[in-house]
This record gives sequence, structure tokens and C-alpha cells, in this order.
Amino acid sequence: MAMANRVGLVNLLGLVETENFRERKCNYVLRCEKREVRGVRNVNRVNGRESAVLEAEKAKFLSNGLDWPGSTSTMLASKLGRFVEKQLVYRQTFVIRSYEVGPDKTASMETLMNLLQETALNHVMSSGLAGDGFGATQEMSIRKLIWVVTRINIQVDRYSAWGDVVEIDTWVDASGKNGMRRDWIIRDYHTQQILTRATSTWVVMNRETRRLSKLPEQVREEIRPYYLKRFAFSTDDTEKINKLNDDTAKNIRSGLVPRWSDMDMNQHVNNVKYIGWIFESVPMKVLEDYTLAGMTLEYRRECLLSHVLDSLTTMEEEPSIPSELESTHLLRMQADKAEIIRARAYWRSKGLNT
Repeated sequence: MAMANRVGLVNLLGLVETENFRERKCNYVLRCEKREVRGVRNVNRVNGRESAVLEAEKAKFLSNGLDWPGSTSTMLASKLGRFVEKQLVYRQTFVIRSYEVGPDKTASMETLMNLLQETALNHVMSSGLAGDGFGATQEMSIRKLIWVVTRINIQVDRYSAWGDVVEIDTWVDASGKNGMRRDWIIRDYHTQQILTRATSTWVVMNRETRRLSKLPEQVREEIRPYYLKRFAFSTDDTEKINKLNDDTAKNIRSGLVPRWSDMDMNQHVNNVKYIGWIFESVPMKVLEDYTLAGMTLEYRRECLLSHVLDSLTTMEEEPSIPSELESTHLLRMQADKAEIIRARAYWRSKGLNT
């Protein structure tokens, strides 16, 4: 077998990097060579030798029960990202994988939401605040508190394709007396074009009683140094999302059951999983002809493994702009019809994406 064919075959198996991806990675490494990781500066790579990371930094990772990701700047950058803008913004780079794209050959909304979540969790971990919970800080862990999201608004200008490299920035700020706001911006790594903007609101819940709690002052003081008063959107979507019922919903899909793999470390269904259930009641014609341009999700209660759900959807019947649609959604308990999540989605014709 010719060498070119052999390399092509091995690439399909994921064992050897393509020339295109290798070039991208090298460009990324060059930009990551000189930076700080949690306040400790790496020694620049010289003559191809790996940069040395202080043993104290490694000890901090091990003490938190984390696997040490390696000592090269490439490994650290890909796993942990880095702080920019006076340590107030956390930045991480990702490559869109083959299993993260959908029928349109682009990243799905679930993929974007998972990347946002991963960046947020790594932000907490890299800041040195991580406790023993899913993104919880040390002071939260002492008090058996966890973060729960109450609202997310995400708007997508363009979805990345398989093999694209994206750069995600995230930062936090206070939201009212007992909440925290987290924002994200996703850019194309090479062009620096903004692809996606997102904002969210979080509150704390006791992981044992499953009741919402006030934000303790100790937690507030712990995260206050990381506050940045900046908004991903100039104006957020604050319009009320109407509640659907059996009479107002045009499409209803019943009998949706959480799987064990849908659960996260906080012992409830991960918030990203709800998007797939919402799509279960969206008409196939909409999924085929339109692209999801944005969503606002309002989380009302957590979903556990034992729950059975209904998915309700109503599409806008006479849109003012034919190439754009709006839809309203509800996920509820099948047994008592208690709300889990309300959502509003915005769609644009796939003809506008070309």
C-alpha cells in the first residue's frame, strides 16, 4: 500500500493527525508558548524541549484529585485554557469533533452548550476555587451547596463544521442578591469572527434537601475577585415565555424517559439534555428546512432518573418574515404536568446560511 494511502487510512482511524490539523495545532502552540497558568509562568520551549511547569502547580492538581494533564504547553492549553484580561476572562480552545456534528455537517446546539459548560467548569477548576461538586467552589462544598441554572439565552450567527477550531471566552458577575451571571463568546479561532453569544443566570441549591438557598457571604467573597461587569449581549431576551398546555400546544411527544447517561454529578439530568427532548416535538419539516438561530431556556425544576416527561411545541403560524420562525416549548412531568423547562426558539431558513 502506498504511503499516502496508508496515512489516509490511519487518519480515518484517528491514529495520525492530518497535515491541516497539525498546522493548526502548531499555530495554536506558538500562541500558547508564553502565558501564565494559574499565576505560574511556564518556561518557553527551547530547541523542541518541553516547557517545565513548577512542581508546586502539579501538586495543586493532585491535591484536588485531578489527573495531571502533562507538562507541555500544548497539553495544558488544550485541557485547561488560560486566563486573559487581568485574570478576569477565561479562554479555552476546542476542535469540533466528528461525533459533535449533526445531519447538516455542523456542530449541533447540544455541542455548543456542552462546550460552554466545559469551559465554565474549567474556569472554576483553573481558578483554584473548585470544591468537590460539579463546578461548586470550596466554600460551597463545605455548606453542601451546588450551582443550578435558572435561565440561558444563546444566539448563534454561524455553526462551526467538523475540524474547525473555536475559541471560547467566559466570565462571571453578580446577578441580584443571590445569583451569579455567566457569559460566553465563541469565536472562530483563525478569523476571530464571533460565532455565538450566550448568557446565563445561576443560583445555589442544597444538594441534600434539594432546596434553593441564599448565597452565603463566604461564597460571595470567594468569587467576587472574578467579577467582570461585561455583557455578551447589548440587550438580553427578557420577554416572558408563555406556558403551553394540551390546548395551546400543536405538537406533543409523550413518554420521554431519562437514561442513566443523562445524569450528571449533581444527581439530576444535565441541563443540556433538555434540548434534545425539546426537539422531539418540533415538526420534521422545520428541522429539515430551518437552522436553530437561538434559544432562551427557563429552568423551573430539576429532572430525576425516575421521571417521565412530555415535550410540547407550538410553531409560529404566520411569521412576519417567511425566512424566520419562532417557536414556544415546554417540558413537563407526565404524571402531574409540573413544569421542568419553558423555552423559546428562533429559526432561520437554511437558504440564508449559504
